[in-house]
Amino acid sequence: MKLYQGIVRHLHVIVLVVATVLILGSTQILIGRSLRANASFWDLLHVYLGLFSVLLAAAFWLYNMSQGRWRQYYPWLVLDFSQLTADVKNLFKGKLPSAGGKGLFSVVEGIGMLLFLATAVTGLLWYIYQGTSDALMWRGYHIDVAYYFVGFICVHMVLACLHIIDFIRQ
Repeated sequence: MKLYQGIVRHLHVIVLVVATVLILGSTQILIGRSLRANASFWDLLHVYLGLFSVLLAAAFWLYNMSQGRWRQYYPWLVLDFSQLTADVKNLFKGKLPSAGGKGLFSVVEGIGMLLFLATAVTGLLWYIYQGTSDALMWRGYHIDVAYYFVGFICVHMVLACLHIIDFIRQ
């Protein structure tokens, strides 16, 4: 039980480290239809750390959806746009959105979790279909979703900085 609590407590940091290694290492990989017999260290690291990230992304998403928190990240599923609308209106007035709740920051985080999960799953599907004609299709989807995930990380970093600035001001 202590191991589980330790992992959960550090899940965000584990996701951060794994995603960073995968993203930075992706510039060094050369993988097409399948993993080559003489694959490089970076190819092997990307594939096997990527397979681990499938479990990590699923665990991260499921943990964050537990205990009704899914309403916070996906308020449109319960047709509650009040805080999101207020945050967007305040943004146009030059006010920073508030962190937490069902607002803009939470919605962006929810989208980011889905992008991480989609990146991991499309990588898994490439792995499953490697050597077939569908492998390149899944590789293409994986690369496309990964670009969106990298974009999310940039937005997430900006929002985190804004949150820290807002916290310091108060």
